[in-house]
This record gives sequence, structure tokens and C-alpha cells, in this order.
Amino acid sequence: MSVNKEIKKVTTNTLQKMKAAGEKISMITAYDFSFAKIFDHAGIDIILVGDSASNVMAGHETTLPITLDQM
Repeated sequence: MSVNKEIKKVTTNTLQKMKAAGEKISMITAYDFSFAKIFDHAGIDIILVGDSASNVMAGHETTLPITLDQM
């Protein structure tokens, strides 16, 4: 198993260059910090953190009750 030791900063400019070069871009959803950290260390290019964590992780009926700190 290989481990990506260098965590790179990915900007919109980086993504545009990757697309222009025909490089594949990886993206995944993380519902909390612990998973986001794992995915970051795995070298995932984009980590989406959305308010759906309110439904999926906190069990709310809507996305409205969750705060940024909770996400």
C-alpha cells in the first residue's frame, strides 16, 4: 500500500491546469473532520464538505439546523 506523504494545495487554477492536461481529478465527500483528514492524506484532489451532513450524520430532517462548526 502506498501512502501519499506530500499534501498539495489544490486551487481552481490547479484544477484548470489538470483538466487542460487531461489529468484525472479525484473528488470525494466527507461528512466530518476525521474522514476529511484521512482523504486529504490519501491525496484526494477535492474534498466536498456539504450541509447534507445535517441529514446523514446528525439525523436532522433538513440541512438547516447544522452549523459550520459541526460540519
